[in-house]
Amino acid sequence: MTLEIGVILPTSTPDPAQPILGDVRASARLAEQLGLESVWSTDHLVASAPMLDSTVTLATAAAVTDRIRIGYNAMLLALRPVAWAAKQISTLQYVSGNRLLLGIGTGNPAHGDIGWRAAGMAFEDRGRRTDEALRVLPDLVTGSSAAVNGVDVALSPGSAMPPILVAGNGARARRRAAEYAGGWITLQPGLAQLATEIDELRALAAQFDRPAPTVTVVAPALPEDHAAAVELLAAHRDVGVERVILAPTGPQWQRDYENAAKLRAAL
Repeated sequence: MTLEIGVILPTSTPDPAQPILGDVRASARLAEQLGLESVWSTDHLVASAPMLDSTVTLATAAAVTDRIRIGYNAMLLALRPVAWAAKQISTLQYVSGNRLLLGIGTGNPAHGDIGWRAAGMAFEDRGRRTDEALRVLPDLVTGSSAAVNGVDVALSPGSAMPPILVAGNGARARRRAAEYAGGWITLQPGLAQLATEIDELRALAAQFDRPAPTVTVVAPALPEDHAAAVELLAAHRDVGVERVILAPTGPQWQRDYENAAKLRAAL
């Protein structure tokens, strides 16, 4: 199995003291030129540090590239009215030429609930709302009729449904991925823990009589030594990981993208 490597666009940072806000167009072009598989944008209304809007970011990346896939990592579906989210997803899938990867999450509690309250959404209901939205999202995106808030609605034009990848490290996220998605996104798991969780994911998918979701790992803790980093990535591939998404380590995102391409070439 081939291990795909994607990168996070320079649109946010976990460290408020060192914002990583770079040129989205240049970063997307470089990632494509380097042969990387995908570029990704994080998604929050209010986060612990500056963060650009994910849909606008991905539309920009799609407009200046031709091949590379574009992904939400991950869209907070419950933060939006589901019909409006579906319209954005469908349009982005259309304008990108069916290159969208639809990561869906419920939000990192580290960012707090201010954004949710500002949007008029209850933070504590986000899991239930996500499940409800996932049940109708494919019909809405593809232009079929779906019941939303007591109204039958069909969005036009529809688009091909992009792959759904449910994000989250917890058991509930794995169950959600097994029930509704084609993939699971997890953040920085240890390798031994990851193997156990992949086995659990496959068992859950069997309970729902669905194919086992693919596995994407975000920001694995890679050693600085190139050979050791390649070895660790190969170990991820060997336990069943399909894709790794690497994050910029600082404002010099070009260097990080070039390193990602070197790792990919060595696998």
